[in-house]
Amino acid sequence: MEGEKQGDRVIRIKPGDKVVRRTIERQKRLRMAPRTPEIIRAFRGIVTQTPFLQMIILLIILWLIFAAGIYLADRNASGTTITNYGNALYCAVAAFSTAGIATMPVTMAGKVLCAIWMTLGSAIFFGAIVAGVTVYFMRPLQRPTKQIISTIEYNIEQLDKLSVDELKVLKETADGLINEHIKRREEREEKDQDVI
Repeated sequence: MEGEKQGDRVIRIKPGDKVVRRTIERQKRLRMAPRTPEIIRAFRGIVTQTPFLQMIILLIILWLIFAAGIYLADRNASGTTITNYGNALYCAVAAFSTAGIATMPVTMAGKVLCAIWMTLGSAIFFGAIVAGVTVYFMRPLQRPTKQIISTIEYNIEQLDKLSVDELKVLKETADGLINEHIKRREEREEKDQDVI
């Protein structure tokens, strides 16, 4: 066997021989950001399990309405910096984001609308953020039934990748597991009723 290197030699093994396989551990890397599917799942959970999206839509609608009110209250006032709807939109964004207002309304009606919007907008905006973060961290604490259902829903999305034979095996396995679990539960409930 010319040209063979020392490590290329193959030793035939016989039944009963012990084989030791050496595995090389991959070096673990520090992840700076979570995997993209995890981020998408977390965002989907926030959007579907909280009123986050509805609160953001409500925030935008109220922003447009309050900006229109501020503009209508201040448009003809002397000394106002809110001369068009764009300035009113900017004033409303600066008000609820607590960044400070450079274009302050000068009329009493404009100031009252701006104050109401400042309070309401901040509550909705920061409430939506707090609700989203809370749901993200509370997801692992869901009841097991919800976790099982969400896992099954995720795995059902993966069924398109399976062949017909694999799907049949999966169905038989799932049916068998569920039937066995039902049988155990019924036996347990019968024992509990006998004790009572």
